[in-house]
Amino acid sequence: MKLKTLLMGAAATLAMAPAAMAERGSDGALNIIMWQAPSTMNPYLSGGTKELVAASMVLEPLAGMTPEAEMFPRLAAEIPTLENGGIAEDLKSVTWKLKEGLKWSDGTSVTSADVVFSGQYCMDPEGGCSQLAKFEGVEAIEAVDDLTIKITFAEPMPDPYSAFVGANSPILQKAQFEACLGVNAPTCTDQNFNPIGTGPFRVTQFLTNDVITFEANPEYRDAAKPAFATATIKGGGDAAAAARSVLETGEFDYAWNTQLAPDVIAGMEAMGRGKVSAAFGSLVERIHVNLTDPSSSYPEGERSTAANPHPFLSDPAVRKALSMAIDRQLLTEIGYGDAGQPTCNYVPAPEAWASPNTECLTQDIAGANALLDEAGWTMGGSGVREKDGVPLKMVFQTSVNAVRQDFQALIKQWWSEIGIETELKTVDASVFFGSDPGSPDTLQKFYADVEMYADNFEGGNPAPYLAKWTCDKAPSPENQWQGENISRYCDEAYDAMMVELSKTVDPAERAKIGQKLNEMLTKESNAIIPLVYRGTASAHSNSLGGVDINAWDSELWNVADWTRVEQ
Repeated sequence: MKLKTLLMGAAATLAMAPAAMAERGSDGALNIIMWQAPSTMNPYLSGGTKELVAASMVLEPLAGMTPEAEMFPRLAAEIPTLENGGIAEDLKSVTWKLKEGLKWSDGTSVTSADVVFSGQYCMDPEGGCSQLAKFEGVEAIEAVDDLTIKITFAEPMPDPYSAFVGANSPILQKAQFEACLGVNAPTCTDQNFNPIGTGPFRVTQFLTNDVITFEANPEYRDAAKPAFATATIKGGGDAAAAARSVLETGEFDYAWNTQLAPDVIAGMEAMGRGKVSAAFGSLVERIHVNLTDPSSSYPEGERSTAANPHPFLSDPAVRKALSMAIDRQLLTEIGYGDAGQPTCNYVPAPEAWASPNTECLTQDIAGANALLDEAGWTMGGSGVREKDGVPLKMVFQTSVNAVRQDFQALIKQWWSEIGIETELKTVDASVFFGSDPGSPDTLQKFYADVEMYADNFEGGNPAPYLAKWTCDKAPSPENQWQGENISRYCDEAYDAMMVELSKTVDPAERAKIGQKLNEMLTKESNAIIPLVYRGTASAHSNSLGGVDINAWDSELWNVADWTRVEQ
């Protein structure tokens, strides 16, 4: 990506932002509701979007992404390119330079040592970093001087904008976190709840799964920002209550992730207090199939681990039948309307990386039954198929959410029509998307047979997102259940193709490999069953200015530019 293009994109974004207020904090209090309450302020210890969003109020990466998927410098002075010498000609290193004069919220200077430490923190093999794929291929991170960082790759890296780009991999303060490396990472409660940052706000109180209060960061690099003196993120409730609190009662200014049926949203917007904005990025609602056995008959530490394959979901025919039985068009209509598209892709964008496969878009109950018959799964008198004494009985879990519960009910019915008995389980979103390694109900622990959720990646490079599915990234006790490979998918051919992708420079060839990897996860293995390509949607008050919803980074990416406006 050319530096000129990047800077033009950044300039355009800044031009759209409201004019800076004359005095920091002059607009009073900002109230945000996230019905999926954050459980930590450290995105390195959570795979949940809610933690990423909350943490972005405080922690920042070297570069971010605009709503147009254009990269812009955040803590970096500029985006490294071949033209400006930031990217080596052999593509084996990238050199970043920090802005001069950056301060942490405690008044100390930000230096290259903090960036080097942040890489060490995530790449520590005992740390259980949830964002490890962001550092795929990184061989070394070194401080050239106080403001210069060089990242060296094991192989030529055609797209070096992964580590420290986007809200998933921010810079941590070395002085605060240096005692939190490896196995100590999750035990550093004060650091994880109250990180010292460079963002527009700093934490004043963190109550896990409840409320976070902030004040304007007195050391923020723009003396006129943020416009709000304080901010609050309130957690709990559900998507409908959160949307009502903005669109009907006006209690809150912004409601994150208003995942509701289109007719429900329309009724709330009719009150005239605010609106829901949506943007398409890479968010796909999907089902993950557990390829390991979650049975409670195993001792703690052995459930849902590679040592114990799943008794029937290890059969490709069963996984394929699960996908064939689903009517994705109907799910999209009832759940998202125009804010969704039925999909067979795990990676739906950029377009060049999306597989042209559309086979799954046609529901085929008869075909699914025939496939299971052929695979030897016979229908019993109770309407449940079995083979060698193993019945097709599953637990299907997801977070508490009206749309997801509608999806569960429909999918359960379709699966019953092919001889699969499904028990539905719902988990409070704050727990399901949480990071507590002691909880049995996190999506990473996966103590169920299948589970449904959505997440996304930043920017236009899906390679790190696809890298999450290599064999070494499965959650386990060894990485404190923070691994990214939720389905426990393991295919040597997939791992080899990821290596090939890391060595491929030509954009068209990279996209072809990306399509193949996409299909290996979905069409070929059905370890991931895509359902709906979703828009990112949130509600905001008419009195809140500067909101520019972003599906490629944190939704609060430009919270420093938000203002109170007259209605």
